[in-house]
Amino acid sequence: MDNLTHSLVGLAAAKAGLGRRSPYATFVCVAAANLPDIDIVALAGGPAFYLQHHRGITHSIVGMLALAVALPLLFVALERLWARLRGHEARASLKWLLLCSLLLSVSHPLLDWTNSYGVRPLLPWDGRWFYGDLLFIVDPWVWLLLGGACSLLAAARWQVIAWGVLALGVTFLFVRVGMRPDLGMPVGALVLWGAALAALVILHLTKTGERFGRRAPALALALVAAYCGVLSVLQARALGEAEILADGRVRREGQRLLRVAATPVLATPLTWRCLAEADRSTFRFDIRHGTTPFEDPRNEVGYAKPARAEAEVVGLASRDEAARVLLDFARFPVARVVPAEAGGWVVQFADLRYTEPGARARVGGFALDVPVGAPRPAR
Repeated sequence: MDNLTHSLVGLAAAKAGLGRRSPYATFVCVAAANLPDIDIVALAGGPAFYLQHHRGITHSIVGMLALAVALPLLFVALERLWARLRGHEARASLKWLLLCSLLLSVSHPLLDWTNSYGVRPLLPWDGRWFYGDLLFIVDPWVWLLLGGACSLLAAARWQVIAWGVLALGVTFLFVRVGMRPDLGMPVGALVLWGAALAALVILHLTKTGERFGRRAPALALALVAAYCGVLSVLQARALGEAEILADGRVRREGQRLLRVAATPVLATPLTWRCLAEADRSTFRFDIRHGTTPFEDPRNEVGYAKPARAEAEVVGLASRDEAARVLLDFARFPVARVVPAEAGGWVVQFADLRYTEPGARARVGGFALDVPVGAPRPAR
């Protein structure tokens, strides 16, 4: 998940009661909720290096626990040193800060598991990826629940202004991204977002947060958990429909279905992006609950698996170090062989979960072009 989501989870947990257990507990809750993403330093090594190490050891059980213990120990040690230098009494409680850090550190890989990017919890012994396929990597409805509940407790004027600026910024991004035609976000999602913000303004003006107190963020956390439960039901249904659709397609083409996944899309819980691999092709399509997906899957994209001489060219390109990293990461990898302008060939690799092969697919490290000086493959 994005770091705004992780930060809001930490803040909501603190405002629900953990923040009262010790001085600095709110800071530790928010910091611990984001701590596994310390692996962002891997960006310095380039896209392939980052793809290889992101959601790696810091998101595993061993790494997460090590970070969760190290954070409060280091914080308390520094706080006591500072208190001694200033001639003050140390205030932080190691016991409670350790509990806060453990609880919120666990929330990070758990939330990351819920999306289609996945996590590798068994590192360093086992590098298998595990996917929840419930939440899109950015879910504005989670922002709305957690941020809205926390904002109701804002008392100082500067806090209200800060929450207002955040709400305006997020709304701008939501509307701008939501209007992209390739995402297919329904207008109803934008209308619902605006109505929810208006309701939050009314709740703030009527001082609802003062009446509910810490019950508001606690309820928001419970609603996020319930939201994930509803999504799990919708995802299971979408997966079943996707398997039937994909099996029917590959049978008509004389192929055998190998595996299928149903993954979430941005801000639209009723729409699911489905991916399927057969023995000779990999493809994806979208289905929507409440319609007739068996008759009308949308946004279909498919790629045949390279065969014969093309497969040999792809095999040569797969030896490239960056290509090995991408293929190890990719859940539904595809490859396309195209002629290079200077002669030879270019193999375009991509993870079909997020993008397609080609020049327009190089954002995020999910696609890669590898030149191969090979003779023209026979078709």
